[in-house]
Amino acid sequence: MSTALTFRYDRVGDILYIDTCPPYQGQDSEEVDDGVMARINPTTEGIENLEILFFLTRLSQEGEFQVPVAGELRLAAKT
Repeated sequence: MSTALTFRYDRVGDILYIDTCPPYQGQDSEEVDDGVMARINPTTEGIENLEILFFLTRLSQEGEFQVPVAGELRLAAKT
């Protein structure tokens, strides 16, 4: 089953949140790149959330940047 991605931006903290589910206690956290945090399901070891720190700052300085996470995009099932 595919899960839709939710994007939230915190203007005060300049953080982009990319979620497949709400963050929850018990998720593991790992810094996968400088200022890019992954929240990982402790059972499946799959990435459920990403936090990209200094998002607009990075984008304005670099024009583009890559997140070191592989993914497959497809249309989510309509609910």
